[in-house]
Parts: sequence; structure tokens; C-alpha cells
Amino acid sequence: MTKKWIALLASAAAGLLFSAAALASGGGNVQQAGNDLSDRASLQRGAKLYMNYCSGCHSLKFLRYSRMADDLGLTEEEVMSNLNFTGAKFGEQIQVTMRNADGAEWFGKMPPDLSLISRVRGSDWIYTYLKSFYLDESRPLGWNNQLFPNVSMPNPLWELQGPQHAEFGEPDATGARHPERLLVTTPGRQSAADFDQTVRDITNFLEYAGEPAALKRAGAGRVGDPVPGVAEFMAYLLKQEYWSDVH
Repeated sequence: MTKKWIALLASAAAGLLFSAAALASGGGNVQQAGNDLSDRASLQRGAKLYMNYCSGCHSLKFLRYSRMADDLGLTEEEVMSNLNFTGAKFGEQIQVTMRNADGAEWFGKMPPDLSLISRVRGSDWIYTYLKSFYLDESRPLGWNNQLFPNVSMPNPLWELQGPQHAEFGEPDATGARHPERLLVTTPGRQSAADFDQTVRDITNFLEYAGEPAALKRAGAGRVGDPVPGVAEFMAYLLKQEYWSDVH
């Protein structure tokens, strides 16, 4: 392999690293979730939290109750008694009882299925989103979101977190003012640290739901990032090329 091709591949690897870093940073607005797919207790808590606070509106149609039980170390009785609120059978997908017409009337459209939300948005985005709701009387449901402005859903976790109010910056070129800081003005049922863990558990569960097979790989560990591997491979090729001149 010539040095020209080595240089081109190394440049491409650097581009991949830059793109990955840019995506992870989210423009400085996305917080790190720090969730861990190997933490079964977190996944079990996340499943319970999701079913209690999210499943009334959002389905997980690519995940079956039976698969969730097997992956998370839960019995059929535990799942059917504590996590199934629709009357579905053990082998059926996680759906909602909300009718499409009701979803359209209450929220403007049927709330989306969240089976693949972690693969589309990323876990850090989910974590930040769930922490970024604030009261906004101008919105139809009384809530807005710093990460996702003009969101069309209420804050499902407000009683745990406590209602947040926004502090706004100076008007931009269009005259609009954007929230720069969110403050919990009335304490919720959880401390800030406990609420962070709650959101982390839900995020962990949604990452699992997006790719259940990930638990089976690498001893139930997280899926490795391929980008560092590409960089290491490029470094190996460069080393081989340079040492070939010495010999």
C-alpha cells in the first residue's frame, strides 16, 4: 500500500472521528446520559418507569413482553402483573390502549412509537430531553422543552422532578428569546440526583428496546464504538508502511 493511499485513509479516519465527536456534542446542548446496558437493575427500573409514565401514550411495537422478561430477568407473572396495563398476551408486542382519534384530539397527532427512538436520536438526546421540560403558558398543554422547542406533549415526569421555569436570554435577530437556563422552582418528589437516576434508567431501557440483541453481545456489555477501531487500524497501516522503508 503506497503512502498516498495510507494518507487518504488516515484522513478519512480523522473525518470519522470529527463527525462522531460533533454528533456526540449536540452543539453543546446535550448532556451525557452515562447509562449502562450491563446494569440489569437499571434496566428493570427503567422498564417499570417506562410502563408507568410513558406507555399510556407511546408503544414499543417492536418489543414483546416475553422478550423483555427473558432479557431483563423477569418472570411472566412479574411482567403481566406489574408491567402490562393493556391486557395484551405475554407473547404480544407492547402497544397502547389510546385510540388514534384520541391521540389526534389531545395532542394533534397520535404519539409516536418509541421502539427505535434511541437509534434515531441517541441516548444522550433522550436523557437531556426528559430533563428539559419547562412550564410555558403559551403552549396548548402548558409545557415546552428547551431541547425540542414547541413540543406537543406534556412533561410526564413533572411530579418527580418538580416544575421547571425558564430564564430567557436576550432577543435574537428575529426578536425571539430562547431559554438559557431551567430552574426547578417547586421541589418534586425526588432529589435532583435521584431524578437524574430515574431519567438514566428510562434512557437505559429505551436503548435496550431499540436493539435487544445488544444484551447478547460482548457479555451483555455495551456495543463498542467502531470509530476508535478505525483509527487504530489506520495507525497500524501507517506503522507498517513506515517500517517497510527501514527494512
